[in-house]
Amino acid sequence: MRIKKVLAYVLIYYFATFLPDSNSIILGKASKRIRNCLFKLYTGNKSKNINIQRKSKFSSKVILGDNSGIGAFSIIQGPTEIGHNVMMGEQTIIYTINHETKDTTIPMIQQGFKEPKPVKIGNDVWIGSRVTILPGVIIGNGVIIGAGAVVTKDVPDYSVIGGNPAKILKSRLG
Repeated sequence: MRIKKVLAYVLIYYFATFLPDSNSIILGKASKRIRNCLFKLYTGNKSKNINIQRKSKFSSKVILGDNSGIGAFSIIQGPTEIGHNVMMGEQTIIYTINHETKDTTIPMIQQGFKEPKPVKIGNDVWIGSRVTILPGVIIGNGVIIGAGAVVTKDVPDYSVIGGNPAKILKSRLG
């Protein structure tokens, strides 16, 4: 199993990432199938109808729900759980790890990293381009995150958020 995972990693980052976009007229469908197959081998996901766009980077600890995708040029650390029917714009960044900064007598660069804090994204979520989601954030179902937002706190179901730091702009419930 470990050999398959390593092979999938190598093929993802040294071959599949350079294939055309999934919506490209030339080789788009083939590119999508290849990246999806390699994503499943690398992460162990069993999801259906996923879309991994080109030049995205992700941890083997990413779980992706059915009908969901990872935007082109996105970076997703793990552990991250992404629900079903999630749309993700280009250049989305999801962090689960942060630097340690507690000891002021030691330079921060020498303090290492904090323990990972998982990120969880609900179902039917739309993440705009260039969104950054910080460690430990839980995003509810039906959320819309405006382009360029920096999500630092949990987001309730059916909220529309935006800004830096992201704030609730309105509710989709009325």
